[in-house]
Amino acid sequence: MTRTARALWFTSSGKCEIRPVALPEPGAGDVLVRTLFSGVSRGTESLVLAGAVPENQHGVMRAPFQEGDFPWPVKYGYLNVGIVEHGPLLGRTVFCLYPHQTHYVVPADAVTPVPDAVPAARAVLAGTVETAVNAVWDAAPLIGDRIAVVGGGMVGCAVAAVLARFPGVRVQLVDTDPSRAAVAAALGVGFASPSAADEGLDLVVHASATEGGLARSLELLAPEGRLIELSWYGDKRVSVPLGEFFHSRRLTVRGSQVGTVARADRTYADRMALALDLLADPVFDTLITGESDFDELPEVLPKLASGELAALCHRIDYGRAHE
Repeated sequence: MTRTARALWFTSSGKCEIRPVALPEPGAGDVLVRTLFSGVSRGTESLVLAGAVPENQHGVMRAPFQEGDFPWPVKYGYLNVGIVEHGPLLGRTVFCLYPHQTHYVVPADAVTPVPDAVPAARAVLAGTVETAVNAVWDAAPLIGDRIAVVGGGMVGCAVAAVLARFPGVRVQLVDTDPSRAAVAAALGVGFASPSAADEGLDLVVHASATEGGLARSLELLAPEGRLIELSWYGDKRVSVPLGEFFHSRRLTVRGSQVGTVARADRTYADRMALALDLLADPVFDTLITGESDFDELPEVLPKLASGELAALCHRIDYGRAHE
C-alpha cells in the first residue's frame, strides 16, 4: 500500500512546487485513491496563487481538503478523479473535491462514484458543472426565457451548456474573446461580443469577474429582469451601477455560490450526483482545452494564471506520475 504521495503546494505569489506528503493509515470507513486526473479551476486557483483571497473570506474559501492557511503555503484544489485502491468502493472510479495530489486518503462519503457512462477524463468537470447546476437552480429559468451568460470562462460555459438543455429558451454566450464563438457553437448556444449582445433579456448570468461585465449584464436586462452573479472578485472592490435604469426597470441581482445548495429539497450529494449524470453528454468535452502532466504543474499553473496559457479547463494527467 502506498504510504507517501506527492502534492502541489502554493508557496508564494505566483509560485508553486510539488512536495512529498505522508499518507495516513486508512481507517475502516476510508478509501485510498490513486489520482488519474485533476482539473485546474483557473479563476479561483489564480486568486489563491496571487495571494488575493481577502482575509475576511479565508474561511469561506477553504477547499474541503485544503492544508495550510491563506495566503501561503497552501495545498489547494478541488477537481480530482481517481481509482479506489483500498477500502469501500474498491476498484471504482470516483470524483473528490481534493487538491492536486498523486494519492490520498479520505472518508468514503467524501467521494462520489463516477457513472459508467462518464469517462474519467471528463469527470474532472464535475465540480464546475455542480456550480452551474446550483446557478441554474438559483436562476430558475422559465420556458421561452431570453437568456445571456456574460463571461465565457470555465464556469460561464458550463452554465451555458446546462441552460441549452431547457426547452424554448434562447441562450447567448457573451465574451470579449471572439474565439469563444466556436465554443458557443459546440455547446449549441449563440455568441456575441458585449457591444453586439441581445438586449431586453429576462435573465442574465454574469461570470466574467469584471466590473465592465457586470455593468453590461444589467444593461441587457428587460424590465423585471433578473441577474445571477456568479463572479468571485477576491479582494477587488467592484462598482455596481444602481442608478439610471436599475430602479425604473425594477431589476433584481442575486448572488449564487456553490458553498450553499440552492434548493432546500436537495443535498450536496444530490447536486454532485446530478452534475456527474449530466457529464454523460460528450458536449462537455468542449470545456477541456488543454492537458499537462502532473510534474509540469509548477510551470503550467502560473502560465494559466497570467493568461500566457489560455484555457477553459486545463486537465492534469497523472499517468507518468505513477510510473
